[in-house]
Amino acid sequence: MKVLLLIPLVAALAACAGMDARGPTATAKLEPTKGNTASGTVTFTQKADKVLVVANLTGLPPGPHGFHVHEKGDCSSGDGMSAGGHFNPTAKPHGNPALPDHHAGDMPMLLADASGAATLSVELDPMHVGGGATDIVGKAVIVHKDADDYTTQPTGNSGARIACGVITSG
Repeated sequence: MKVLLLIPLVAALAACAGMDARGPTATAKLEPTKGNTASGTVTFTQKADKVLVVANLTGLPPGPHGFHVHEKGDCSSGDGMSAGGHFNPTAKPHGNPALPDHHAGDMPMLLADASGAATLSVELDPMHVGGGATDIVGKAVIVHKDADDYTTQPTGNSGARIACGVITSG
């Protein structure tokens, strides 16, 4: 009798162990805006109530760079302005993504090394991949020329847009 009770329990545990806690994914391939050389990829993976953001870029000027999701999935203009403003469906002030009040599209700054390479791996909210008001699929990722001060509204005073990529699912 005890063995019969253990069989469903073992089967349930085995099923849970095989489950992947990751949800939908999306990717943005960043291309340089006119006169710039920055390029790379950013992947977004839904993990429960947060999104894992992994960025790998090259061709950046050394130092810190503002990094945001913008409201329009349009990188057709030479200067990246066709991507619109920061993605902000919850009408929050621009701010540091480590603090509670910030745009859904606010992300930590990229820090490029002396060779112009930057990487970032961080879990963020309130953005989502694949549904809801804070869904980033179909939006754009922008890398800015300057550091984000996280206080100037609504942009963080990050300067020109030096790379742009549209976020696509899958």
